[in-house]
Amino acid sequence: MKTLLSKRIPFLITAAAGLLLFSGIASAHVTVKPATSAPGAWETYTIKIPSEKEVATTKVTLKVPENVDLKQYQPVPEWKVTTEKDASGKIKTITWSATGVGINAGEFQQFNFVAQNPDQDADVAWDAYQYYKDGSIVEWTGDEGADSPHSITKITAAESTEPADHGHDDTASTDNGAGADTSAQDQAAASTPAPATADSGSSGVQTATLVASIAALLLSIVSLITSFTKRRQ
Repeated sequence: MKTLLSKRIPFLITAAAGLLLFSGIASAHVTVKPATSAPGAWETYTIKIPSEKEVATTKVTLKVPENVDLKQYQPVPEWKVTTEKDASGKIKTITWSATGVGINAGEFQQFNFVAQNPDQDADVAWDAYQYYKDGSIVEWTGDEGADSPHSITKITAAESTEPADHGHDDTASTDNGAGADTSAQDQAAASTPAPATADSGSSGVQTATLVASIAALLLSIVSLITSFTKRRQ
């Protein structure tokens, strides 16, 4: 019995590690926070990008929703920022490209930007595209419940506790030296780090998934031991 169990120990350890790894990866999504904001507010948003593969993430493109006006972004060392604009000069997409190693496996990166919300209540969807070093792309564009869902920010006056004006000025957005006029006031605002936002919902999902995985593993071990005991008898 002891010999048989000792032969199964490596398998059990591997199974446990696999379950724990799966529970971590399953909840690691590209997210944009905060999840709620006020109509018309100049909100400081944070996009969080975890690297879910064994190769590095080298580029991330965020599609700016039509009813949102991106104003400024925060420069980050070893990342180049570029934007794409429409005919009116409104930013349609913003891209962060790594000039260094990028985001390695087990790491995450956060980028901050300021955007003006729509004037009316709305659900703002943030479509993002994550590029890996091996050439693969993960499109975070699905609805809630999909394998690769996009983040949603609920714009509503009912749940807002912040004033509609988050400290904006009347100048245009920065464009990383691509021809946009940038004032000293813009640069100062863009270089001020925004506080990291806690993702309590995501943490709850991770905890629940981890507990369920451990419970399933323990149940499997008990069943395996019971089966071996019966065979020995």
